[in-house]
Amino acid sequence: MASFIYTARDTGSGREIRSSVEAATEQTAIAALLNRNLLVLSIQEKVGKQGKTSGGRVGLADLVMFTRQLATMIDAGLAMVQSLQALADQTNNKVMRDVIKDICARVESGDSFSEALQKHPKVFNRLYVCMVGAGEKGGLLAEILARLATYLENTARLRRKVKSAMMYPIVVTCVAIGITIFLLIKVVPVFGEIFSSFGAALPAPTQFLINVSNIVKKYIILILLAGGGGVYGWLYFIKTPVGRYFWDARRIKIPIFGHIAHKICLARFTRTFASLVRSGVPILEVLHIVSQTVGNVVMEKAIKAGALDIERGESISNSLSKHPVFPIMIIRMITAGEQTGKIDNMLERISDFLDEEIETVLSGLTALIEPILIVFLGVVVGGIVICMFLPIFKMPEIVSGRR
Repeated sequence: MASFIYTARDTGSGREIRSSVEAATEQTAIAALLNRNLLVLSIQEKVGKQGKTSGGRVGLADLVMFTRQLATMIDAGLAMVQSLQALADQTNNKVMRDVIKDICARVESGDSFSEALQKHPKVFNRLYVCMVGAGEKGGLLAEILARLATYLENTARLRRKVKSAMMYPIVVTCVAIGITIFLLIKVVPVFGEIFSSFGAALPAPTQFLINVSNIVKKYIILILLAGGGGVYGWLYFIKTPVGRYFWDARRIKIPIFGHIAHKICLARFTRTFASLVRSGVPILEVLHIVSQTVGNVVMEKAIKAGALDIERGESISNSLSKHPVFPIMIIRMITAGEQTGKIDNMLERISDFLDEEIETVLSGLTALIEPILIVFLGVVVGGIVICMFLPIFKMPEIVSGRR
């Protein structure tokens, strides 16, 4: 049951009433109010009741499985309600189960499948809803769902590869920082006390390391708080419109990693564009949806500006070529697609090419990062060890200096 906020007029007294009512659908709520001699002036569903996703999240893997299985069932000739009931019974994710049951109830009460999906924006984004809506209008729902499942599977696969490539350096870097802090707090002070009994000037690297150790040991709490505050402040800054634009404009220019991030955004742009165009969504609606799913503010503004140029009569390739965020190779392939009337196929080829290039770069980067991190760990830990043992190697000089 959903909750609806309404404004109505009592036909007997003429006074205006504002309250809420529980009902399965908006039409049922209006009918119930009419039976109470209330003339509905306005009614809308409570935002907090739009779906039951507030208690948790639905992972991309669950969404892919739901889409693929639903496409198979509909293609096999099962009715929508029957398919949704079967999927609700077999899913292990409680949040997803509640969402499917709510969608099933809405479809049973007369809503279309796409209208029912709109009630759960936390689970089904605008891209998903628009493709389903286009499939319903064209009578190709099973085909569109299968295409959508393939799109989501490609997205999940690319996301997993990026995460796995980034996980190793992040873990090793954290371990290196932890080891360094442990040595500076626990090990270096012990050597410092031993060396202080020499009564002579220590080598400059050793003295510098001892001074750093004393500072870290004394202000470790403040250093950790400052580091945590800096990270929190940066994350908060990049969530603001100014900060997000600042970061998105620069992260695609970072050597190696920026190159990968740029290609990921371009692959997402071309694959989403191809899927929507092939599904029959109008081109301006396609560009508006793609701009929201591309994942980069700079590219988002470029797409929206291109949409305005297309609305004035320009071609897609000409409108996008004005923005340097789109490489010349992609512009030329889009031009060829427009000339042949197969822009969706051309965009699909571009996205496949970009995915392969991203995978190649990530594979090479993973192979290169491992020796670099080993060298990094060796330099950090080895440097500390050398600084500590340097006075022992120069013991005759220290003793003679003391005399």
